[in-house]
Amino acid sequence: MKLTLVISSLERGGAERIISVLAGAWAERGRQVTLITFDDAEAPAYPLHRDIVLRSLRVPNELAKNFFSALYRNVRRVQLLRRRIRQSKPDVVISFLDFPNIITLLATRGLGIPVVVSERANPQYEELKPIWKRLRLLLYPHAAALICQTSAMVAQLRQKMKVTGYAIPNPVEMPVPLTSVGSKDGSTNSRTVIAMGRLVPQKGFDLLLEAFARVAGHHPAWSVKVLGKGPLKGQLEAQAESLGLKNRVSFAGAVSDPFPILRAADLFVFSSRFEGFGNALTEAMACGLPVISFDCPAGPSDIIRHGVDGVLVPPEDVAGLASTMDRLMGDAAERERLARRAPEVLTRFSLESVLAMWEKVFDDVLPSRTRTGKGTS
Repeated sequence: MKLTLVISSLERGGAERIISVLAGAWAERGRQVTLITFDDAEAPAYPLHRDIVLRSLRVPNELAKNFFSALYRNVRRVQLLRRRIRQSKPDVVISFLDFPNIITLLATRGLGIPVVVSERANPQYEELKPIWKRLRLLLYPHAAALICQTSAMVAQLRQKMKVTGYAIPNPVEMPVPLTSVGSKDGSTNSRTVIAMGRLVPQKGFDLLLEAFARVAGHHPAWSVKVLGKGPLKGQLEAQAESLGLKNRVSFAGAVSDPFPILRAADLFVFSSRFEGFGNALTEAMACGLPVISFDCPAGPSDIIRHGVDGVLVPPEDVAGLASTMDRLMGDAAERERLARRAPEVLTRFSLESVLAMWEKVFDDVLPSRTRTGKGTS
């Protein structure tokens, strides 16, 4: 089977990492995989399987100067993408993220190739401009299938348009065995709450700081470390200082390999106001961390089994978050109990189980003659 995958770029991000993982898994299993990006052939942030054919449209992704420049770029993207897709002769085209989905559906009109579109962000909190929302309503019904990471997201989109939808979670994998990823230093003199994500309002780090400020006096050995970069760094640093937390909160920036830092921490807090899924949450659990998360739409309640391998707090409930942090920071036995079950996400959301869900989609959208000999080119 030949698969052509489409995304704006392969810079660092959740959707970019997942498409790289899936593309590699399919290539490893004998599929012919072409991966097309819109950007200027920038180096991928994540390693790609040696057999993947990487192509770029070489159309800049940065914001256009005016309407006419944006229109020209998008027409150019459609033309070039159509050409690249025809050259790759795929059995199925798979696109990730709302904007590339729309461009891909425009580029494939009349080609007779099934297109699977994958929404990765929560559509309830989308930032699409009105014209792109309208195009999505018009074009998504022409997709062979719509993939979302949770059933709640599928239901939201199906309320707006008629489309065949599937809920497929992100796969969770550790790059190396847990036993060799790093470990806590065993010191009883310091403890770390870790958080991870882009420094943007969605991730709710301001809520985390406010919650920590309410309980920091009870736990002088504890500090907060945030991994990630983004436009709110200065604002969050100022907030930490105003809360009297300047020496107890650090912003470590983006790191290429967060797993050793996660493994060395004592507690993970996921403070997002909304999500598409929650990759950082699953990665923390895979590292054997006890986790606390806002039960935001959508993702955390699909990942955490409340009271079994983590704790869910009502969305944006700072008082509830502070209370839960206070309880777990003061109870090593409870942290250990939750941590023992957390790595079960590696089984619950294994790559093999996720690939099996994608196979079901391929079975549904492809004619039987193409499906014959799964895993072959």
